[in-house]
Amino acid sequence: MATPGAGGEISIPYGCYWSTPFARWQGSLAHLHSLQFAAWVAKDALARRSIDVSAFDHAALGMTVPQRGCFYGLPWLMGQIGATAVAGPTINQACATGARLLQSCAAEIRDGNARVSLAISADRTSNGPHLYYPSPQAAGGTGEAENWVLDNFGCDPFTGLSMVQTAENVAARRGIGTGRQNELTLRRYAQYQDALADGSSFLRRYMDLPFAVPDSRFKRTQGSLDGDEGIHPTTAQGLAALKPLVSGGTVTYGGQTHPADGSAAIVLTTPERARELSRDAGIDIRIRAFGQARVEPGHMPAAPVPAARQALRAAGLQIDQMAAIKTHNPFVLNDLILADDFGIDPMEINNYGSSLVWGHPQGPTGLRSVIELIEELVIRGGGYGLFTGCAAGDSAMAVILQVGDRR
Repeated sequence: MATPGAGGEISIPYGCYWSTPFARWQGSLAHLHSLQFAAWVAKDALARRSIDVSAFDHAALGMTVPQRGCFYGLPWLMGQIGATAVAGPTINQACATGARLLQSCAAEIRDGNARVSLAISADRTSNGPHLYYPSPQAAGGTGEAENWVLDNFGCDPFTGLSMVQTAENVAARRGIGTGRQNELTLRRYAQYQDALADGSSFLRRYMDLPFAVPDSRFKRTQGSLDGDEGIHPTTAQGLAALKPLVSGGTVTYGGQTHPADGSAAIVLTTPERARELSRDAGIDIRIRAFGQARVEPGHMPAAPVPAARQALRAAGLQIDQMAAIKTHNPFVLNDLILADDFGIDPMEINNYGSSLVWGHPQGPTGLRSVIELIEELVIRGGGYGLFTGCAAGDSAMAVILQVGDRR
């Protein structure tokens, strides 16, 4: 057992994380097996960061959309990158998978069972599986079929509601109309433009660009991405012209995210080992707390608020101590609820982008948000940061980080 980590703090070595560009579904990444793709990306990312795979003694894989062979999950992925002695879980907590990966890896280090862990996630919403469930007692033995991605977007089996209906429930209760949603949506797209400034300098802090897209056999390069794919120009006039998705509702396509494909990963370790692995030992990144919550059925966009409150209580901090806040916002409505309940300005959170704009591959979404939170805090010279985001089942998770700049 790797006892040096027992009971101690958890660090993220600066720069020891990455994300692919996110591609809107049926785009440039739609032909790639997500686990094989994540392993292919990880091998290159680790080499660029001079991290030998022998450093890892634990890892956790997050995925929410099954792929062929995913029964073998994390051991298969780590085997592909050459870490054949590394074991760990495969985790699916819907849109909260990224935060759950961080908590799982952090617990393993804190308990002394590991020193260096890799939280890695990959999902391909494109070409999701079509499952058939046998039913021997049905008439003629005919079973049931499920489109894994679209059917689960469209119906929570517990409430019978679609995800967009949960947003409408919250919008109706809070009296939030389309106009206010559109105003904040425009701000979110403007913030993403800041990430694209100076040749996408913000994205290049954690994304290896230009990004070579392999063929399905990972034998040759068949294309290249200069950043996220499939993001459409957004204007006030264009948003105003969109009709609500639900009759009599408020949420339009403009105010919600889109399914996407991609991969992301973060290295976690002890503070001592982090200084050795870091791209800049003067930047100290610590995980301070996690939070989880579930709200009443059919009100998913409200769940990030109690999750954030729980994380703040665990860290002994207040919302006004957060130097930066990032959210997973499948609906821009999420951010309005968070801001109203905490008394903060929704225009000032989610700097440099958010999942509303760059899309939602589900498992990797939270990891990329946390990576961007780290980089924003580094740009600010340090401080506390909060990530919070909802997930299927009217639930949510939150993470609080602290970045200290010794430079």
